[in-house]
Amino acid sequence: MNCYDLAIVNGNIYVEGEFIRGNLYINNGIIKNLSKDIFLSKDIYDAKGNYVLPGFIDPHVHFQLRVGNEVSADDFYNGSIVAAYGGITTFIDFLDPVKNIEELEKAFVDRKRKAKVSLIDYGFHSTIANFQDNEELFIEEIKKRGICSIKFFTTYSSSNRKTGLRTIGNLLKISKRMKVILISHSENEELIREGKFPVRTHEENRPTLCETTEVLTLAEMTRNMDGYMYIVHLSSGESLSRIMDLYKSLINKNLFIESCPQYFYLSKDNYLLKDGFLYTLTPPLRSFEEIDELRKNIDHVSVIGTDHCPFKSNEKARETLDLIPMGIGGIEYSFNLLYTMFGDKIIDKFTKNPAKIHGLYPKKGTLLPGSDADVVIFDPLDRHKIKYSHSNCDYNLYEGLDVKGKVITTISRGRFIIKDGKLVGNEKGNYVGRELKL
Repeated sequence: MNCYDLAIVNGNIYVEGEFIRGNLYINNGIIKNLSKDIFLSKDIYDAKGNYVLPGFIDPHVHFQLRVGNEVSADDFYNGSIVAAYGGITTFIDFLDPVKNIEELEKAFVDRKRKAKVSLIDYGFHSTIANFQDNEELFIEEIKKRGICSIKFFTTYSSSNRKTGLRTIGNLLKISKRMKVILISHSENEELIREGKFPVRTHEENRPTLCETTEVLTLAEMTRNMDGYMYIVHLSSGESLSRIMDLYKSLINKNLFIESCPQYFYLSKDNYLLKDGFLYTLTPPLRSFEEIDELRKNIDHVSVIGTDHCPFKSNEKARETLDLIPMGIGGIEYSFNLLYTMFGDKIIDKFTKNPAKIHGLYPKKGTLLPGSDADVVIFDPLDRHKIKYSHSNCDYNLYEGLDVKGKVITTISRGRFIIKDGKLVGNEKGNYVGRELKL
């Protein structure tokens, strides 16, 4: 008779869109069996009727990121702990921007060295900035390193990070054939006002039109060139509505939309507060009308990421926008916040969808036998008020919000990281190579 390493019993197990009451069995960090029967196991964890979900995937984080003279508050070690408390078992961070192939290896080695302290699994997106090299050869090189995604910016010429439409087009034309996906920070640079402006002007300096015009341009290029495009941190309901009006047939086939908790919960009115600087990020927070429109169209958002990049309050407490490091936190409460608003329909946006879009499925994003034993025990009936965060950041923008549901236990490849609300794991996570299979 088989003896499993770990049995998770009495669970409401989420398998490919359906809940099954039963038990989940793990050996050597891999899910081996789903059954209503009881089998011999070295360790048994009683889920007590709670949800047993695939480990969540956050494909958009910025741990230990230098912005000017500041570095984001959470390094890879503490960031992985914060993530695990939120049920995240895999995250994807970004390599520093490169302008040619020669710079890629250093960017990869440096980031991987910093990330090796993570307690959960991780991967990387490549990032280009004013790229001046052969696109096909670059793709071949990133794929050798287990990377199948290329991040670019349509703005930030002032820091030499902007990628022009010609390069974007060259990459789009070959993206499907070479099995990579482009990742776009989408703002129309010509509509942005940069300079020594007060915090209260942040949203009007980067208006919805700035985002909408850019995502529509990229959507049209994606359609015309039959490539793969992933729009990160979509901030406005108007942008999503216009995409749906004109390019609905592309959604989840060629064009994939990511948004973040802050754009469903926080508004541009926060910039009028005395501590409005704490809420600065790009794209900025939007109006309540934009928030409502985004909520109405949640079914067309493919993935929820976080863009987790908080800075400490003394680093953000500057009078003008040009001096403020942009970014906020949110990885610990991302699932909780969206589950409170949308319920079970949000699960795939944290699991199966990011796994498929970013080349992790079926290793990640599912509880089918053969997948990594990345598991979250989630109590859907819990009600509580957000009180604190495990982040190194000294404030929490979601503090005081009432939420439903609670991550109780987080398991990474069969190892308990968070068990019944307490940090128990100390083994390191693995770098995960990715291969696009869209």
